[in-house]
Amino acid sequence: MADTKQVDEATDAKADPKAAAKAERKAARLAKQIAAFAKAHGGAEAQVAYIGERGTRIVLVGEDGGWGDLVAPTHAIAEQAVRKAGVTVHEDFDGEFAAKVKTGPYEWSRMAGIQVGGPSNT
Repeated sequence: MADTKQVDEATDAKADPKAAAKAERKAARLAKQIAAFAKAHGGAEAQVAYIGERGTRIVLVGEDGGWGDLVAPTHAIAEQAVRKAGVTVHEDFDGEFAAKVKTGPYEWSRMAGIQVGGPSNT
């Protein structure tokens, strides 16, 4: 069995000021991207989900039904970014929040792929 190590990001950031500054810059860049998305779509809401070693996914849904996502290197940076951007954050991607997403022919063909005659996903 592999050994795992729990890292306290707050303690880690205090121990390495350069890492803390880098994390702050990354959160600011993500917040700027989130704010730009919100402006382009008449406002936005988000859901933050841990995706493993790759980091944390920030799913954005605009008031017009447009959607997109960003990936932050850590959950703490993702949380900081959505807080800085000032968007509403949902615990889960379900219910009324999920119902706001509007998909078009491109998304349907990519999701269905070959099964319904859409383009191949290969």
